[in-house]
Amino acid sequence: MKNILKYIVKKLSPTYEHHVFIIIKNKIKAGFKKNIENKYLFILCPPYCGSTLINSIISTSNKVSVNNTWSTREGQQLPTVRKLMFENENRWNENHDHNWQFIKQEWMKYWDLTKPVLLEKSPLNILRAKSIDKIFSNAYYIISYRNPYVHCEGIMRRNSASAEYAANFAIKCLEHQKKNIEALNNKIIISYEELTENPQKIYDLVSTMLPQLLDIQMDQKFKSHNETNQNLKIENFNKDKIDRLTDDQMTIINSIFEKKQELLSFFGYKLIT
Repeated sequence: MKNILKYIVKKLSPTYEHHVFIIIKNKIKAGFKKNIENKYLFILCPPYCGSTLINSIISTSNKVSVNNTWSTREGQQLPTVRKLMFENENRWNENHDHNWQFIKQEWMKYWDLTKPVLLEKSPLNILRAKSIDKIFSNAYYIISYRNPYVHCEGIMRRNSASAEYAANFAIKCLEHQKKNIEALNNKIIISYEELTENPQKIYDLVSTMLPQLLDIQMDQKFKSHNETNQNLKIENFNKDKIDRLTDDQMTIINSIFEKKQELLSFFGYKLIT
């Protein structure tokens, strides 16, 4: 029944699909409550590194509006920017940029502008944070990352990718995150390990950077992309994922990681032998 309703809505509103109701509601709300100084909060985090969990935690605040509340909660998958951002063969090409003026114009329709903090978390934003910072004034950032061995496991399992591809991709993400740490202002930096082992830390960091978010709830169960497909308390799943890596996979991964030990050390990681 749910899929039938989605199909009907998509036919009636081919441009915005089922998001049309949210857009209409946001427009009506904005008409009654004006002069809100919105702040943009971007979660800069590679795929399979905990961005959905961070998004879910921040979204517990009544002061936050997420531009996409469906599925992976990524703005890149919204109907009017999907072809530009997500269904684009160059989306992971660091030399390719997007029309951020257009993207901002569209995202503003999906956000509830009566909320002071507007949240977005598309993983590919880690490649284009400088461009985002030029277009979105009053922008703040959560820069996050995860143990690169765990990142490799996620890439291989979810994309049927080779160990070589996964290791190179994980290194590429860390390189971009290092650039973002060095280039961006108004940021907090937290690893997946810190988030899961000391949840209070992200609360303290976020609420200090954005006092509007003092009402974040950390003790709930959250639906992130865990394999149980259930709502769970904040928990570190790294060990189970590292244990899945075979000796052959570890050999290939280490052959790439050992050339980037300085980069790994920057983020507090080292080779696993």
